[in-house]
Amino acid sequence: MSTALVHAASSLAPWDPDAHGGWNSRHATHLLWRAQFGVTDDEIARATGEGLASTLERLLSPQPETDDFQFTADLLRQSAYDSANVADLKAWWIYRMRYSANPLVEKMSLLWHNHFATSYAKVQSVEQMTDQNDLIRTHALGRFDTMLHGMIRDVAMLVWLDGNANRKRHANENLARELMELFSLGVGNYTEVDITEAARALTGWHVREDAFWIDALNHDDGRKTVLGSTGRFDGDDLVDICLAQPACPRFLATKLLRTFVVPNPSAELVDALAARIREHNFDMRPVLGELLTSEAFFADESRHAIIKSPIDLVLGAQRALESQTNLQSTVQLLAELGQDVFEPPTVKGWEGDRLWIDSATLLRRIEFATQLTRGERYATIDRALARAAEQEAQHPSQVVDHYVELLLARDLEPAIEAGLERHLRESSGPFEERLRGTIQMIMAMPEFQLV
Repeated sequence: MSTALVHAASSLAPWDPDAHGGWNSRHATHLLWRAQFGVTDDEIARATGEGLASTLERLLSPQPETDDFQFTADLLRQSAYDSANVADLKAWWIYRMRYSANPLVEKMSLLWHNHFATSYAKVQSVEQMTDQNDLIRTHALGRFDTMLHGMIRDVAMLVWLDGNANRKRHANENLARELMELFSLGVGNYTEVDITEAARALTGWHVREDAFWIDALNHDDGRKTVLGSTGRFDGDDLVDICLAQPACPRFLATKLLRTFVVPNPSAELVDALAARIREHNFDMRPVLGELLTSEAFFADESRHAIIKSPIDLVLGAQRALESQTNLQSTVQLLAELGQDVFEPPTVKGWEGDRLWIDSATLLRRIEFATQLTRGERYATIDRALARAAEQEAQHPSQVVDHYVELLLARDLEPAIEAGLERHLRESSGPFEERLRGTIQMIMAMPEFQLV
């Protein structure tokens, strides 16, 4: 690898499109793939026309939702409340991910849901899980420190980590341990004594009548020593102590880089992003603004470098093909593929990357490509196929190029591309059926598993 490429892959310096042949659809697709769940032809064209700065400003700024979106989202949310069925709540969130005008908010909400992994399996309350999701979404592009303070008061979190069992004379360490290990610092950046003392700071932080409540009689107000600081600390003091540790922004930087840039970021890149997180006082909006316009983000090594999560795979395909999503069957499919929202597998959430794919889930992913293009179980792709008459008049190479660019955004080997063209031109059946088969073949390629 050349020195220039090494620098680009490890630098948060602003990326200059003009130095790379100008802003184009490939660059726009890369940005949108990482910032939302899939991308349509129209979205690529809009981002290409607007340019990097305007596109990113739109992604980072609140966009008005349509009346139809808001009506359906409200209806799905109320249905989940009325049924008290978590499957209905999952459908509500999948709908938001698929159709919201603020896709980066939903992408970051999913990141934080995984970060603060809380499961309905123990909480057993649709309302409490929804309240936590609302808290996450409110701060998804905002201040992490504010969100972390809110999370130690969150009812679902306190139920999940046995907050009511944490009492003055019998401290329960669950919340204190996860606050340090999973929410702020990471393994190796605290001691067992720190956990014991931190648990004392959180004693009495309870739930009563489905609301956060500080039980003063069960709070240990004595002096504690946590991470080198001593005082009569409570939960808020504890959060502030964790946020002040050098390990905290590095821990968050690693998660952001693994989500948006590369699965194994260099220590240099982690340190660089951690410095920006600290400089911006944990405000994620400017941090993401710098990250998503950096040399590291647009480096060749960062493209097609991340294995798609089930949500990226399924909703991304549905969005690209402008599908009308069947929410309940999609929820079930995502669970089968290993990403069951509101029910992460452990307190560590989904570890992702290569663990997304094994022999069973790879087969299931390929089956999904067949079912999406050939049937209606998970979605209908009629809108994309409605353009078939126009495409039929084009040369097969033009049609194939269009879908390769939309779904893969890369150059294929000439022999592979020729095989796709031959299938579209020579296989039996009407043009629409041949086109369905061609799209299916593209989605079955290993390259389709990467984003």
